[in-house]
Amino acid sequence: MSAAETTTAAPAQPSGFAPTNVRTLLTHLLRRVPGGPGRLALAALLSVCATGASVALLATSAWLLSRAAEHPPVMFLLVAATAVRTFGTSRGVFRYAERLAGHDVALRMQSALRLATYDTLSRTTLLGRRRGDLLMRVTADVEAIMDVIVRVALPFISATVVLLGTSLILTVFDPASAAVLLACSLVAGLVLPWLAGRWSHRADASRVPARADLANQVAQMSTSALDLVAYDAAAAELDTLSRLDARLRAAEARSAWTQGLAAGGQLVVMGLAVAAALLLGGQAVLRGDMPARDLALLCLTPLALHESFGDLTKAAQTLTGARFGLARIVELLTSPPVGRGDRPTDDVPAATTEVATSADDGNSAAGPAMGTPSVLSLRDLTIGWPGHDPVLCGLNLDVAPGGRVAVTGASGIGKTTLAATVLGLIPPVAGDLDATGRIGYLAQDAHIFGTSVAENVRIGNPHATDEQIAAALARAGLPQLSPDRLIGEGGTALSGGEARRVALARLLVAERWPDLVILDEPTEHLDQPTAAALLDDLWAALGETALLAITHDPDVMARCTSEFHLA
Repeated sequence: MSAAETTTAAPAQPSGFAPTNVRTLLTHLLRRVPGGPGRLALAALLSVCATGASVALLATSAWLLSRAAEHPPVMFLLVAATAVRTFGTSRGVFRYAERLAGHDVALRMQSALRLATYDTLSRTTLLGRRRGDLLMRVTADVEAIMDVIVRVALPFISATVVLLGTSLILTVFDPASAAVLLACSLVAGLVLPWLAGRWSHRADASRVPARADLANQVAQMSTSALDLVAYDAAAAELDTLSRLDARLRAAEARSAWTQGLAAGGQLVVMGLAVAAALLLGGQAVLRGDMPARDLALLCLTPLALHESFGDLTKAAQTLTGARFGLARIVELLTSPPVGRGDRPTDDVPAATTEVATSADDGNSAAGPAMGTPSVLSLRDLTIGWPGHDPVLCGLNLDVAPGGRVAVTGASGIGKTTLAATVLGLIPPVAGDLDATGRIGYLAQDAHIFGTSVAENVRIGNPHATDEQIAAALARAGLPQLSPDRLIGEGGTALSGGEARRVALARLLVAERWPDLVILDEPTEHLDQPTAAALLDDLWAALGETALLAITHDPDVMARCTSEFHLA
């Protein structure tokens, strides 16, 4: 099958899931949850009940104490005392139920978004991508759904409804005090959080990409730590890490400073509401328009409302960060796929191309004899990542069955880009590429998962039996390694050579041995004796399989029959 064939038909986005912005994303996710709108409405109702019970508890308690000071008959206090117990108990019950309902709908939406994100990533190649940035997108950015529902939508809905209801009820006692309370509450609960969000907008927005850059830097440093120390480049990378960390801390500090300023403003405004209640309510008492016992209710109710406003400033800032995080997810979901990703090759239409023998133009390698079929053939091939300028042009190469070709060139010249193109992960920019049969790939940074040896090997063949796994390990030079042995994440319980051989066993356990194997720096990070032993076993395992070895190692070049130099 031609590697070029695997990129002729780009996969479509998941059916019915093509968000154009954050709002449409949230709407679509809510509809994908069974009974989503109803679940969200229930959570909002429970949140309103919990906040309302909290305000009613303090207001009723204030009235009860004030009324009890007048020494009425105890029967006059029973209703208020019962209400206090009811509000005190129901506040906790409603809040618990609201947390259950709110988290339920948020987690369902988050699950739907994560599945859509994984589905999109499976349809594109990850080779050459910023792994740290992708990790933040599928974790922190996806989890922003939780922030939007639980920490933003529900608090604002409940605070707004309770504020309006409380102001309406207080008009029965003193319309003037209720009007002042409504005005102060709007400033403290809506205006100040909105202003805080505007003031810290740039800082809140910069936190998301700063966090992604920091994660990407940490991921790169963790995977290349040995090389950084060996080449005395660790100090420079640590300086870069410190700068990224300082940028993130500066953004978080500005957000925290703005949040503190807004919280202080809320306290001042609600303090003015209490003072206004004392003044206006006192005048109403003096005029005989209101019993003196109701004055305590007017004065303490603003304090109860202030408690519900406390998290709204943080919620407004959280909304900014969540919106930018979800915008990054929308960008990922709507980006055109690069290459074929993990699509089954059966989904790819056949379109083989006949090619002629290559002419020597300086970017070619010796081809097979006339009449000998090529496993891999490149003709005037131009390669490059989609959306970027071409990396290399005019590549001509023929690899016959059993051929051993060393791909060499300066770092960054495009060797890994060539491998991705041959594998069909990215499409050629121009020219012809024809690969006959199956292609195996041993990546430079093949990941070893923190599970058993057998499960790591089964990545190459999910249906492999224990006997097949043991045979693959033996062919890879690890006959003594137990398939049931547990190894750490990244192969921490293995030596560098053993980890490389476990990755090789994934190729050897395949039901059908590849017709072409691509090795990306097979001896990197290995000492000379270990590298030589690995190459001996690898060459013995290859047999008549064609080989394309991306390398800087002279020993690997010496074992190959020809060299394909990229310049």
